[in-house]
Amino acid sequence: MTDDPFDPFDDALALVNGVFGPPRAPSGRGDRSGEDVWRAGPAARQDPRGTGDPRPQPPPGRNRPGRPAAAGATAPAQRDTGPGGPLPAKRPSPGGRTAPGRTGAAPAADHRVRRDPDWDTARDLAHHTFRPLLPVPRTLDRVLGHTLARPLTALTDLPAFDTSAMDGWAVAGPGPWRLDEGDRVLAGRPAARPLTDGRAVPIATGARIPEGATAVLRSEHGRPGRGHLHGPGPEPGTDIRPRGQECRTGAELLPAGSVLTPAALGLAAAAGYDELTVHPRPRAEVLILGDELLHRGLPHDGRIRDALGPMTGPWLTSLGADVLVTRRLGDDAEALFEAVATTRADLVVTTGGTASGPVDHVHPTLHRLGAELLVHGVAVRPGHPMLLARLPGGVPLIGLPGNPLAAVSGLLTLAAPLLRALSGRPAPEDRWARLTDPPRPHPRSTRLVPVGILEDGTARPLSYAGPAMLRGIAAASALAVVPAGAEDAPPGHVRILELPRA
Repeated sequence: MTDDPFDPFDDALALVNGVFGPPRAPSGRGDRSGEDVWRAGPAARQDPRGTGDPRPQPPPGRNRPGRPAAAGATAPAQRDTGPGGPLPAKRPSPGGRTAPGRTGAAPAADHRVRRDPDWDTARDLAHHTFRPLLPVPRTLDRVLGHTLARPLTALTDLPAFDTSAMDGWAVAGPGPWRLDEGDRVLAGRPAARPLTDGRAVPIATGARIPEGATAVLRSEHGRPGRGHLHGPGPEPGTDIRPRGQECRTGAELLPAGSVLTPAALGLAAAAGYDELTVHPRPRAEVLILGDELLHRGLPHDGRIRDALGPMTGPWLTSLGADVLVTRRLGDDAEALFEAVATTRADLVVTTGGTASGPVDHVHPTLHRLGAELLVHGVAVRPGHPMLLARLPGGVPLIGLPGNPLAAVSGLLTLAAPLLRALSGRPAPEDRWARLTDPPRPHPRSTRLVPVGILEDGTARPLSYAGPAMLRGIAAASALAVVPAGAEDAPPGHVRILELPRA
């Protein structure tokens, strides 16, 4: 598979058409450039062997997953890794499913496969095709990083009563004041006795202001002695936080779609909440494909180190997913079919195998499952042969190219907006920057170029921006979105995609 920024992908698309059949014309919706129609029909979900089992079956003569291979055959090693070690065996499901309470795909307005849509269209499709995960109630200690499913409104006034903003003395009227040393007002205690004019009482930060107090005199400003308190008379209301200063009961504190940060959890607790209703973080499963990949040691004998396995899961985590497992399947079509058909995740991400070579199995697997292909290639360099599909039952699958920078392009083009959709979060606002040295635009496709953001806010393109290179992206703080255009009209200000950081 190749991903040259300036080479077309027509040969690969032609081979894919040979697998899926010729595209159908859009029905009743007019001709749209770059759009073809393909959808697996009912036959793809029928039992081809008459066994009564509705799941897609492997063709006769091939070994099914879990059964011994023919003599002399070897299967690539498969490793299941998760946060707690090896995961339990999966239970087969009929070609995909929707887990109760988890993901839901929006009903498709039509069943067009977008072939090579422009970059913005692909991102919009990824964000608007799938509904958020169903809301669930969870206690505050379990919602960090989740998304509010409904606005956070105050259940009480904040503060709930007049409180002291400082350690010192609550005073009534102008000084000097007669000091009631025995009546200390502490936080968390019932209301103190009312103060009459000319009296003062020691008070702690956060304690309830006694009735009749007009201000708080800070401890560093007062001079107690012989039963009296001397100091400059504070203005009425000084260092008193009045009831409802921050908000009143029923006020909206955070809108729906807000990501719950540590500060947001503190606000929710202060506002009276024990649990919140949230869209949970989507659960993702990563499938690493390719027999040529080594998982340790130096490259040798034509094999290369797997760069996508170590980075794809952390990238998805930083984009808002909880990664259940990263599985290394090699180029085993049956292992890929079984993994996709029995996934327990809300999102499946594959790496490599999205083209039409002899061991590129992603498209044939989607066809066998009866999946709906939504995006077939994107007009972006690097990363053109990425794809987006909907499995039976509604679970989305994103196919990333096998080259490292091309895979990053796919993560930011399709995975980032899709994860925002599943999490119930709106699309982010665009950020713009001026390029110090505008790169050459591609005549037909958007380019994503690693850049470093300088102190003055400008963006400097970095070297090593080829699809198979990671050196540029490792040093970058963002990707510049360079639109397609003529070489004699280089862009100045461009959109910037900030790269997620741990």
